[in-house]
Amino acid sequence: MHLWSCGYIGLSVVAGPNSNINRKIRWKLALGQVDEPADQQLSLQERQTDQALDRLYSSDRQGGLATKRVISAKWMAEIKSLFPTPIVRVMQKDALEKFGIRKLLNQPDFLEEIEPDVGMIATILSAKESLSPIALLTAKQLVARLSRQVQQKLRFKLISRIHGVRDHRFKLKNPRLGEIDWHLTIKSNLKHFQPSLQTIIPETIIGRPHRKNQAKKLILLVDQSASMAESYVYAGILGSIMATIDSLKTHLIVFDTEVVDLTEYLSDPVELLFKGQLGGGTNIYKALKYALNLVFAESRETYIILISDLFEGGPISLFLDAARELISHKVQLFSLLALDDLGVPAYDKEVAKPLAEMGIPCFGCTPDLFPDVMAAALNGDDLTRFASSR
Repeated sequence: MHLWSCGYIGLSVVAGPNSNINRKIRWKLALGQVDEPADQQLSLQERQTDQALDRLYSSDRQGGLATKRVISAKWMAEIKSLFPTPIVRVMQKDALEKFGIRKLLNQPDFLEEIEPDVGMIATILSAKESLSPIALLTAKQLVARLSRQVQQKLRFKLISRIHGVRDHRFKLKNPRLGEIDWHLTIKSNLKHFQPSLQTIIPETIIGRPHRKNQAKKLILLVDQSASMAESYVYAGILGSIMATIDSLKTHLIVFDTEVVDLTEYLSDPVELLFKGQLGGGTNIYKALKYALNLVFAESRETYIILISDLFEGGPISLFLDAARELISHKVQLFSLLALDDLGVPAYDKEVAKPLAEMGIPCFGCTPDLFPDVMAAALNGDDLTRFASSR
């Protein structure tokens, strides 16, 4: 139960490892005040914890200290001081589901106190059609905040892995700035870490020459069914980063039972994400046929990433035939079964198996690993072996 996990774990953090808090107090916080005055049993901080839980979970608890059940921006700020971040996110998600996204997004102070994560943003995007103008503005600001957070975390890594794909067959002893392989240089010089300076003073700088290939075409085919909502959010943000890389010509296509090309919105990930329509069915065959038209439109080395759990709504045979046709035109095709924080997919194994037999790798991936996946793909590495090694 969310209530038990929030009450018990949150209390453990509040109380600290050396607390003398007893089992009875924990049960009071999990179930609510039952028969004794709270001030005889709970400290001030424990009462605040109980009240915060009661505002959200009072229907699930026996009693409670809160006289009024109000979920507000003030409550959002309060739980951040009482619970660790993972528990705060669980409680925020429960609040959105229980009290309605529209009601909370319409509160003026809500934006300042909420901690956006990809699950919350996926929930908001799913309900965007029912939002008022004020709530929609708040929602877009939350999406923008999450987008900035993801870009700050992954932008450098993604661009450095992909930009001007390096030829790993050769090493350079005196590389120019743009040729330095920072990952390999840091790894090779870890023994020169200086504790007093908290930095590495490299003895050897390692570089790789850039391949002089023409720009490659990258097509992201993103399943926007409800089960792929978090993958859709990450794909939009990461796709917007890749669109800034000169050595790639990036396209982003979303699909359910229809196909929509969102490439023109890659410069604005917020607008891009709000253009999608999360939910609905799935027709991967249509998406692959659309990608095939893009392949024919321009002669260029092409990579297609199908981001989908492969639960096809149409005939499987048509989907597999389209995949074979793409491969016959020398397209590098692989399937990310999930692009989310866990990277552990739930997918249609009966579809993944024939794809794998065609030589199309199928695996799940976290956003942190995505830059390495892209670099491996563009370098021509064996992605099946790459995924297995991780």
